[in-house]
Amino acid sequence: MKHRGRLSGALVAAVAVLATACSGGGGATRDIAGSYTAKPAQTGTPKQGGTATVALTPGLSPNYIYPYPPAAANGTVIARGQLWRSLYRPSGEGDQVADAELSLAEPPVYSPDRKTVTITMKDYTWSNGKPVTADDVVFSLALLKAALAESPANWSFYTPGQFPDGVSAEATAPDTLTLKLRTAYNPSYLLSMLTLLYVLPSTEWNIAATGGPHLDYKQPKNARAIYRYLTKESESQATFAGNPLWQVVNGPYRLKSFDPTTGSFSLARNESYSGPGESRLDQIDFKAFTSAAAVLNQFKAGNLTVGTLDSSFAAQIGALKAEGYNVYGAPAPARLDALVINFANTVGNFDKVIAQPYVRQALQRLIDQQGYIASRGVYNGAASPNYSTAGTGSPYPPAFGDQPPYPYDPAAAEKLLADNVWKVVPNGSTTCERPGTGPGLCGAGIPRGQTISFTLASASSPAFVGARDVAFASAAKKLGIEVKVVTKSLTYMYANYGNTFAPATRNEWAMQDYGALYLAAGYPSSNTVFNTEGSFNLGSYRNAEVDKLIGASTFGADEKSLSAEVTALARDLPVLFLPTPHTLVVWKDTLSGPQSSFNALTSFLYTPELWYFHS
Repeated sequence: MKHRGRLSGALVAAVAVLATACSGGGGATRDIAGSYTAKPAQTGTPKQGGTATVALTPGLSPNYIYPYPPAAANGTVIARGQLWRSLYRPSGEGDQVADAELSLAEPPVYSPDRKTVTITMKDYTWSNGKPVTADDVVFSLALLKAALAESPANWSFYTPGQFPDGVSAEATAPDTLTLKLRTAYNPSYLLSMLTLLYVLPSTEWNIAATGGPHLDYKQPKNARAIYRYLTKESESQATFAGNPLWQVVNGPYRLKSFDPTTGSFSLARNESYSGPGESRLDQIDFKAFTSAAAVLNQFKAGNLTVGTLDSSFAAQIGALKAEGYNVYGAPAPARLDALVINFANTVGNFDKVIAQPYVRQALQRLIDQQGYIASRGVYNGAASPNYSTAGTGSPYPPAFGDQPPYPYDPAAAEKLLADNVWKVVPNGSTTCERPGTGPGLCGAGIPRGQTISFTLASASSPAFVGARDVAFASAAKKLGIEVKVVTKSLTYMYANYGNTFAPATRNEWAMQDYGALYLAAGYPSSNTVFNTEGSFNLGSYRNAEVDKLIGASTFGADEKSLSAEVTALARDLPVLFLPTPHTLVVWKDTLSGPQSSFNALTSFLYTPELWYFHS
């Protein structure tokens, strides 16, 4: 009852702020948007030492340290990319898949048939002084395969029959890795997969018990035993900082401390790190928060060095700058914000109703993207419209360009329902009047008198998520559609709301809004997300034509096929598209580094080894 009361108040507030935005209140938000788009230049003479305090995303505290957690734990790995680097470092730029300078290897070289890939390792070392070798990559791939042998849900980027299936790896020299592929991949797609392959220490972690013998990880049974041991050790949060396993790293930092109660942790320099960057900072303290308001308060108190600002507080940008902070914001490359539809939810025949394309089109037309962006209660001007899986500014745009197929138009939404013989009752209950599967009928499995009523699970943070969800519910109510918004923590949603890894809860949610989904920058394929067998196909979406298009962008040589995939998904609506919020990055003006290192923070990619304090 308390949850329902709070949401009723929020719904009233959302209606009020959207009314303000649509009646000409957008001037102030445009001014706000103009206050953060310029990238502050790198400046100052670097000082050696110092501690930077970084705010973690509110409500999402790390609870796992092994880099390959089960799908339900994905997104909660401690210091991802700071302790163990992936073979290729993901890029923070929209036109690149990988950051060549910060990667562990040179760019892949392909045979003419694209089935043999040769990779030359760069000169990196482990924290114990040993070199990072091609054998370490072979080991990492073996452990990933072992994880998937346990359960396909153990890697949320997996589609059965695809990478790493059909991929054999051999260290043909200490610095040379050769991949043999059963099926040729699109080079950009394969590179995006290799940005997810974390390189792990093969000569220290090839054990199945503490103090046990070193095993031949090329034997699948041994690889599985090693995987089970490492994941078991990763469950002991109290020993994260003290366990010798986790101190052998190839990234710029090692774990110094971890608080299992809050999820806060500290990193110290890896003195043996041999990659780019001077690693001038002595320590990085990552602080966990439960709310965006708490982050803002710590910025105002001067206790944070780096973090992000929730767009609901965009009006505070001027005050933060006056307190000595830089603020830069932009939409993250390949970021997708959407209401994820659960096509397998059977409560109230939702699966039958939502299977009708006209229903999805009507619901998309109720989302006032420009109104949400201008609203002081939703995005505060800090967002960009988006109607496709490619995100904003992608090199693979949809065919319709900036003319979306289903723009905001409540009258058109009402007509779609009426044309299919629904009796629309504004602020009441819209019902099906003529069941059946022929033209102008409600659709297969929808009985006479059927209503449209469903639950929308809404993440408790960031604040704009709840605001946009209740605004959508308000618009739906005007067409007699009931959307019951239920607030859940991100941690709970990540663990429980996905039909691929938590099928038992599929009837708890008909739609969900967990904030952002990040596809690969530079090549935003929807493979694993919207193909039928994709391991991260949370809502059981199925479309045979889309499967073919995803296959073409995954395995074909023509990268233009990705635009066809993007276009088809935008038109079929596996999700309802929402504006892409701008990630507002805040950092003290006494901290500096390359502009690219702060731009990467819009995608939550941290490179503090490139930062330094200056006077």
